[in-house]
Amino acid sequence: MDHLIERTQPLEWLTRWRDHDLIKVITGVRRCGKSTLLRQFAERIVASGVPRERIIAINLEDPAHRALLREPLALYDAVVERIAPGQRHYVFIDELQNAPEFERTADGLFIRPDVDLYVTGSNSGLLSGDLATLLSGRYVQLPLLPFSFAEYLAAIRSTPDREPTSREAAFAHYLQRGGFPYAAQLGADEDVATYLDGILATVLYRDVMERQQIRDGRVFTSVVDYLADNIGNLTTAKTIADTLTSSGRKISPAAVETYLEALTSANLVHLVPRYDLRGKRVLSRTEKCYLVDTGLRTAILGGQVRDQGRLLENVVYLELLRRGHTVRVGRYRDLEIDFVTTGRNGTQYIQVAETVLDENVLARELAPLVAVPDHYPRLLLTLDPVDPVDHDGITQRNITNWLTENNVA
Repeated sequence: MDHLIERTQPLEWLTRWRDHDLIKVITGVRRCGKSTLLRQFAERIVASGVPRERIIAINLEDPAHRALLREPLALYDAVVERIAPGQRHYVFIDELQNAPEFERTADGLFIRPDVDLYVTGSNSGLLSGDLATLLSGRYVQLPLLPFSFAEYLAAIRSTPDREPTSREAAFAHYLQRGGFPYAAQLGADEDVATYLDGILATVLYRDVMERQQIRDGRVFTSVVDYLADNIGNLTTAKTIADTLTSSGRKISPAAVETYLEALTSANLVHLVPRYDLRGKRVLSRTEKCYLVDTGLRTAILGGQVRDQGRLLENVVYLELLRRGHTVRVGRYRDLEIDFVTTGRNGTQYIQVAETVLDENVLARELAPLVAVPDHYPRLLLTLDPVDPVDHDGITQRNITNWLTENNVA
């Protein structure tokens, strides 16, 4: 079903970089739509007049290509064999890091004038170590996330036999089910849960535990559970270690740090630093954690949506990344601003709350935005059915309206 939904912004990004002498690298958690995006882009290239035989696509997770994983440069040789002399070819390689000595393959294809190279990877190790050194300044990266709410809404509304649903009802499902493209076409909650459990198991055990050689699975999953239960909360490695140790699962802060690095490398977890607006500096040690998809929180913790305010924060954080912002958690004196963002339109302060219909809650949420003594735009996002509302220069918006507009926050 996900092939029916054109992911406009990523496709436009690929189109913008087409035929530039750079490797196009698409990274993201498993099943977020990287392969489908490349197929969609390949169709755009064909539609522009390029013969289909000049597109070479290889998915290294397909068992049909297992022979390419046995010897260094076997992948390179397989691609070169399909290149016709004097013709420009578009080469798409999924999960490049699975190939032995993939750095040499990437460099070898990059230097060929008859190749425009596009690669994907589910683990940030693709752009670490030798490859990053080898290709420094010679690649551009597109971090791809699961469906935005706007994409999810388009997906479920285009699914055959799906009952019509309001935007509010769809958003409630989105908070619980998340935005993995295939999950959007599944009807029953139990089917979605089974699918998400499979993604979670693959990411945790294959991309993290096996790759990082983590042996104590019980303690590792306890760290994952803690992070899922505490999205949107300030935390430190020491806090996590102390909490788990007090509950009988002894672990050191250093081990927690190792696990956090592995989870962020697998694109499962995002750690957002705090920024002191008075001192104009990033504060070390304390960060907020968000998951790459709210559906995975349901898979980890089970049950219905809870702590909806923090789930809303998670959704807003991911949307800000999609819109190209750098995101930090703000602190001004003893007040916290959920997000301080910088993008092509400058700096903005954003506060997220489930509802501010109570005057006391409204005053509490506005207080950090009011306190900062500058003139950057301030935005309050809530689920309240009012949009927009002006609070002395602070704009209040409905989250679902904000998420479905093609604007920059």
